[in-house]
Amino acid sequence: MPKPYYITTAIDYTNAPPHIGHAYEKVLADVMARFQRLNGREVFFLTGVDQHGQKVKKKADEAGISPQEFVDQISGKFIALWEKLGVQYDGWAATTAEPHKKVVRAMLQKLLEAGQLYKQPYSGFYSERQEQFLTDKERGPDGNFGEEWGVVVEYQEENWYFKLSDHVDWLREFIKTHPDFIFPSFRVNDVLNALENSVGQDLCISRPSKRMSWGIPLPFDENYVNYVWFDALTNYISFAGYLAEEVGNTGLPKFENVWPADAHVIGKDILRPAHAIYWPIMLHALGFTDEQMPKLIVHGWWNIKGQKMSKTLGNVVDPNEVADVYTPEALRYYLMRDMATGYDADLSEERIQIAYNELAKGLGNLLNRALNMSQKYRSGALSTGGGYDDEINQALRQTVAAAPAAYVEEMNKWAIHNGIAEAWKIVTHANQFVDLTQPFKLAKDPEQAARLDSVLYHLAEALAHVSILLSPIMPEACKKLQAQLGWTPAEGFLVTDLAWGLLKEGHQHGQPVPLFPRIEFGEAEAK
Repeated sequence: MPKPYYITTAIDYTNAPPHIGHAYEKVLADVMARFQRLNGREVFFLTGVDQHGQKVKKKADEAGISPQEFVDQISGKFIALWEKLGVQYDGWAATTAEPHKKVVRAMLQKLLEAGQLYKQPYSGFYSERQEQFLTDKERGPDGNFGEEWGVVVEYQEENWYFKLSDHVDWLREFIKTHPDFIFPSFRVNDVLNALENSVGQDLCISRPSKRMSWGIPLPFDENYVNYVWFDALTNYISFAGYLAEEVGNTGLPKFENVWPADAHVIGKDILRPAHAIYWPIMLHALGFTDEQMPKLIVHGWWNIKGQKMSKTLGNVVDPNEVADVYTPEALRYYLMRDMATGYDADLSEERIQIAYNELAKGLGNLLNRALNMSQKYRSGALSTGGGYDDEINQALRQTVAAAPAAYVEEMNKWAIHNGIAEAWKIVTHANQFVDLTQPFKLAKDPEQAARLDSVLYHLAEALAHVSILLSPIMPEACKKLQAQLGWTPAEGFLVTDLAWGLLKEGHQHGQPVPLFPRIEFGEAEAK
């Protein structure tokens, strides 16, 4: 029995509420999880929140509440957004959860006993904003640290280090011999170049608890807490059942049944060094084999007029606001339609409106016309037309028949936008089919009754197929479409089950209701 398709995303740092980039990443992962289920795979989908860190403690202090209260408030906003956008995950990772803490401490103990950790004094400059020590490489041409680092202070202290440098040669060779480790492949050279900067350098993995108390204490030195890497990155295995029996965790998957991750979805900004250098090296040091390394799916950024969204520029987009205006389903469609996985895209009100109009005037109008005509001429009862057929009917059936295989091929390549385009060929052809057959004219001629029946049936059947192919992208809209068709796919219905004849002779459908109601875009822009 094949293992479940394990898909996980970068966990969201609970220092600030979610923005459109968070929404894209989670919807992307959710779409792939739903597609894999539709394609016959069992799926384990993990996402969550990174809740430790100095910035969290500072913001909690400013708010006059405990760090746990602060992160719970922010985490609640993420959870509410995922519910609104229909993101359905199987596992939720919160780094303050006790099962996670147990695994982190057990991992660190293993690495200490394996001689992979050591303690030494350090003197250097520290960025409070980025929560990392800086080297001369981070200085600008004027010799100073740029404003992107925020407040920079000089520290002299002891810390614990992980022997990252011991594994650099292994990782370099692994990347070169495993081209499927990073998708898209053009990101590989960025990682190899960054890896050269890691030669001879080890990784600081602690902070003195007197300076940063909001973290997981080291099991072998209570005067220190673990710094981000062995905490945040570990969630991808701790909540998948790693060391579960050893530390007494229950209710988690059996690790060997789900690992390695088939798709570890992250943004390009955290590819290096965290996920493509630190993470695989951490796993390698723990004894994971080459075959047990996860596969990284790296997505781009949503920009505004070519500029990265940032609070400094004041151009951060709240996905809640977009979903409230255009509906969550339309936002899912837009995000998947307008960005090719791995590349950047520009977010704009105009493009969102184009996508919404495409849904309303393409899919929504097709459904409305097909069901309205069927209700008007046949009281909503479908008939195959008593065997009537012609080249126009055959051409539509050919388009419907060809779509699933092409759709599956594109979706498996993470080309979600192309998968949508393959499904949309049915929508486009079906709308053209109405113009070609003109059922409103056929209805006036009793001798064309069989042909009219076949036309109405072909439209309804095409819509049923579309509702399956687009269901990973717009699950709720497709359920509503199916409800209006009066058709519910059998439990466990797969894309391979798509075949002409989903709707039987005499099938009765319901009344049409606008899937995507008219929006006055002037009002939308004003909001």
